[in-house]
Amino acid sequence: MNFPPNPSLNALGYSPRDRVVIFHADDLGMCQATVSAYQDLHEAGLLSSAAVMMPCAWASAAAQAIREFPTADVGVHWTLTSEWAGYRWGPLTCAPALTDTQGYFHAGVEEARHADAPTVRAELAAQLDRALSWGLDLTHVDAHMGTAAHPRYLPDLLELALSHGLPPLFPRQTAADWRAAGLTGEDARQAEGAAFELEERGVPLVDHLRMLPLDVGGDHAALTRQMLRDLPPGITHFILHPARDTPELRAICGDWRARVANYEAFLSADLRRDVENVGIQVIGYRPLRSLLRQRLQNGEVGA
Repeated sequence: MNFPPNPSLNALGYSPRDRVVIFHADDLGMCQATVSAYQDLHEAGLLSSAAVMMPCAWASAAAQAIREFPTADVGVHWTLTSEWAGYRWGPLTCAPALTDTQGYFHAGVEEARHADAPTVRAELAAQLDRALSWGLDLTHVDAHMGTAAHPRYLPDLLELALSHGLPPLFPRQTAADWRAAGLTGEDARQAEGAAFELEERGVPLVDHLRMLPLDVGGDHAALTRQMLRDLPPGITHFILHPARDTPELRAICGDWRARVANYEAFLSADLRRDVENVGIQVIGYRPLRSLLRQRLQNGEVGA
């Protein structure tokens, strides 16, 4: 199957040829270095969205920082894994099916996906409820390491998101794209079919996923420029993992150099100018949320 031009482009006032990008900071609240980096990048102006890992130790500090920015565009980074050896976190629901022998989330995606759908739903709901109880004006939901974005969990994930008027991050990808992202066989075909079904129901979706690498440091501003030059038309969810260079970050993450490079790139005034010069339209999730809520209010989102 091939996807036609994204109808959300037209609904938001763009043409099918426009390249619209959401510059999105993942892992906000994972540690202090992510919180201070977010504050800097929000002020710098190119970052347009972010998502908080609610089970992590610095999620509360992230929420406090977000509340200081009335224009903040932020979602919940639904978390089902805890991937670092020396710095761990666990589920808000304390469900044994979600944890390893030490009581933390599993380190890997496949182990985490052994949990049944009702257990996962309860945890995702708890993370969403915590964010709302902390006063966050949420714009979307997405999945840390893609764990919750699996066909088995999608019905519950979608129901939770839509019940709060929040667009879920789910790309308009073919089965081949999903296979390249790690799904296999029937799972990849189901994910492709789910995107068609969601769009038929009126749920706004993004077209493409792009991510700055986590396996190399260096000049990520130059790398971002190259990635944007090669970007096709449509709405792109562009992922970065920005963090300040701190002793804490170096102790936690083997990929700290890349996270710092992400951060330094998006501080660059030159990069902001270059984004404008190559004709990239930058948005957050707030316009997609408005579109979804208007459709929900008008009864245009199908069951």
